[in-house]
Amino acid sequence: MTTHLTQHSPIDTTSAEALNRDCFCRTLNSERLREQLERDPTLQGMMATLQDTRPNLFSSTVVFISLATHQQIVAAVNAIERVVALPSYQNQALARADGVAQRDHGPLGVCMGYDFHLSASGPQLIEINTNAGGLLLNVALASAQEACCDELQWVFPSGVRRETLRQTVVDMFRQEWQLQRGAAALRSVVIVDETPSEQYLAPEFELFRQLFTQHGIRAQVAAPSELLWDQGQLLHHGQPADLVYNRLTDFHLSDPAHLSLRLAYESGGAVVTPHPRAHALFADKRNLIALCQPELLASWGVPEQDRAVLAACVPTTRLVTPELAPQLWAQRRQLFFKPVAGYGAKAAYRGDKLTRRVWDEILQGDFVAQALVAPSGRSIEVDGIQADLKFDIRAYTYQGQVQLLAARMYSGQTTNFRTQGGGFAPVICVPGTLQTCPGDA
Repeated sequence: MTTHLTQHSPIDTTSAEALNRDCFCRTLNSERLREQLERDPTLQGMMATLQDTRPNLFSSTVVFISLATHQQIVAAVNAIERVVALPSYQNQALARADGVAQRDHGPLGVCMGYDFHLSASGPQLIEINTNAGGLLLNVALASAQEACCDELQWVFPSGVRRETLRQTVVDMFRQEWQLQRGAAALRSVVIVDETPSEQYLAPEFELFRQLFTQHGIRAQVAAPSELLWDQGQLLHHGQPADLVYNRLTDFHLSDPAHLSLRLAYESGGAVVTPHPRAHALFADKRNLIALCQPELLASWGVPEQDRAVLAACVPTTRLVTPELAPQLWAQRRQLFFKPVAGYGAKAAYRGDKLTRRVWDEILQGDFVAQALVAPSGRSIEVDGIQADLKFDIRAYTYQGQVQLLAARMYSGQTTNFRTQGGGFAPVICVPGTLQTCPGDA
């Protein structure tokens, strides 16, 4: 969800930068968040568990962006989706992928995540993720906000909008099912991750389970070892698994422990989403190299308008090779290095923090070097003390449509959920200029 401040506001509007700097308002209603998280009796106690085990999952405030920034993010997502649909783009992306990624059974991939840093020239795409976590957590969080003052009461969404978001999530999974199975009924979903109870976002698995169950779909959370491929059917504890919501970070399902799931995907015996093909087409970091080359895009028939959008929002990205190593080392302070199949900022390095030992490891691996784009800042109060945090913006999408924008606030080199006062935060768009935050008085 993205809440928009419009010119019809009864208060003066303000720049997003000024609000992020000067507004210290707390907008999270913790009791409302508890109600959102514990909508089903089986989820009672989740809020207390989160506060105890994940105290920095949710921020108590919001992040502001300009309406222009929101429009640029939408334009970037739309342009990339059109490029990815081109045969020339797909041929080069799939040529370097595992053979399993050649399979196309129809589904597009749920819970896509486009991550942006905001710069003076507009949003900059940092990476694309095919199994971006946090969608339902952020739906609940957005539904638990309240105005920091009477002047902003109109900004926060209605209950109708909140329920629409949850229905949108269910519709997304049903659409994936229909793309592969047509009019057949979706009866069961298995949410799969390695040792799911130990995952940081494990509570979200339970939110998905409850949401599917609420809509008449049998749903379970499982480890891949609980799945069995038997005579053309994927089974979970002896019951057919119609659709697998795949949260594994083994993006090509190459681990022998994931063989049943791989066989089910290859054969089309179960609907698997997101899947290896989506990762190869979107999330492999080498795709960013193509997206920032206007001449190459032009040769594939990408329209001038889309090329302009991508030139403005995709930072220059290059493959780390022995030939480029001396140049990249010399320029390292302006670069960020990422493994081509990385996720969650694992093994990602700011160039100005590199040691020679780490640099040698990068040269031995498959890495890209991306022009460094510093994250924007958000000032908050933590225990009465001002703290200056960083944030990025994640656009959750499906079929090229932005469903919800959420921010992740943090301190340190990369996003994390260890920063006091940080974590997921809703996004509010503002179009104008004002000198003070309406909630400061």
